[in-house]
Amino acid sequence: MLLSDTKVRNAKPKDKPYKLSDGRGLYLLVNINGSKYWRFKYHFNLKEKVLALGVYPDVTLAQARDRREHSRKLVADGTDPGLLKKLTKRSKIIAGENSFEAIAREWYAKFSSRWTPSHGERILRRLELDVFPWVGKRAISELKAFEVLGALRRIEDRGAIETAHRAHQNVSQVFRYAVATGRADRDPTTDLRGALEPVKKRHHASITDPKAIGDLLRNINDYKGFFITKCALRLAPLIFVRPGELRKAEWSEINFETAEWRIPANKMKMRSVHIIPLAKQAISILREVQPLTGHGKYVFTGVRTSLRPMSENTVTGGLRRLGYTSDEMTGHGFRSMASTLLNEQGWNRDAIERQLSHSERNHIRAAYNYAEYLPERQKMMQHWADYLDTLTTDNKNTSRASLCEKK
Repeated sequence: MLLSDTKVRNAKPKDKPYKLSDGRGLYLLVNINGSKYWRFKYHFNLKEKVLALGVYPDVTLAQARDRREHSRKLVADGTDPGLLKKLTKRSKIIAGENSFEAIAREWYAKFSSRWTPSHGERILRRLELDVFPWVGKRAISELKAFEVLGALRRIEDRGAIETAHRAHQNVSQVFRYAVATGRADRDPTTDLRGALEPVKKRHHASITDPKAIGDLLRNINDYKGFFITKCALRLAPLIFVRPGELRKAEWSEINFETAEWRIPANKMKMRSVHIIPLAKQAISILREVQPLTGHGKYVFTGVRTSLRPMSENTVTGGLRRLGYTSDEMTGHGFRSMASTLLNEQGWNRDAIERQLSHSERNHIRAAYNYAEYLPERQKMMQHWADYLDTLTTDNKNTSRASLCEKK
């Protein structure tokens, strides 16, 4: 006797599981706990088999009958529906394991230890927000260039051109990893060369005119804000590190005896130790701030708590308070200032680049060459501090060449 919706709905559990047949191999299995499962019994290669067709009421009687008829046709055509279901499920699992997102996260886990935490976080966030939602579930071996471009176009359309190019670079890195591990044949993103709007080069606003530098340094010396911020502003032009490196300076990294600040590799972008020779003027500033923050971890602590470093916008905010706009000077601009004038003064370009900790293409070489040109850099840094002192005390337009003698 065929089943009805009412009979299926009203089937009550008993002391042991029982079956309600609908004919042609379909039956409803009612368990002791009241759960109800659709099953299809069939024969294939002279063996009796049972195929699960779903759970009631998620799968209705009508849907179960449709699935039974589909399975019967497969059997008639010489296909085992049970085996086909297993293979399909396995294919989906494999596809999931080889999806772009799965491989991207594997790539990230493998290589993120080589990056600074902030750099790694930016990459992962970029992938999670701008790439995974659109192509993450696609099998990486099947992902086409136009699909990747569609995701990148979404970034481009909101005006984040540089982010689009960085996402392109990250996606390409994931593809190359997939190729290397045998899960993709090629990197299709190479076909996207020229497809994105080019990035307009941005230069950090900087002051390089000696007279204007003198004005800036005098204004910093007259700064009326938070004393720790003033010390950071005074130190920034002397050591010209990146703003993020300055704000995270730790007392344990400062060696007053050798007059050096050694930033450990795990805090640097390229994972290489960076040495900053400290001129006498820099040592003096650090000694001034030491009574306030020397008992803690960070040299330049935040306004609200001494347990954290000052915020990433503190130095830039101090410059704004002094009246310098973003088009005139930035925290990063002290690096451009030093690079421009030191090169003009004839210092060794390689020594300047090493002191700026610009990226070394060979990471292994960078890891061992952090002390390269160190004696020359020590001399250069003291010269630079002396030169800035002269600009500070000279109200006239000091020429760039006036102090270029290396004493």
